[in-house]
Amino acid sequence: MGGIGLPELVVILVIALLIFGAGKLPGVGKSLGNSIKEFKKAMKDEPEEKDKKNTGK
Repeated sequence: MGGIGLPELVVILVIALLIFGAGKLPGVGKSLGNSIKEFKKAMKDEPEEKDKKNTGK
């Protein structure tokens, strides 16, 4: 119930290694990190855009 533990993380990493291969895994990780960063940025910027629309600026 507490989330992902070490055994689950190892299984996920092994499956990812089998699917993508050792050469592509760093690129996949970088893309995933960039996607998460962009998502967080969009979520943080969203209230400011709503305020601008409501005030007419």
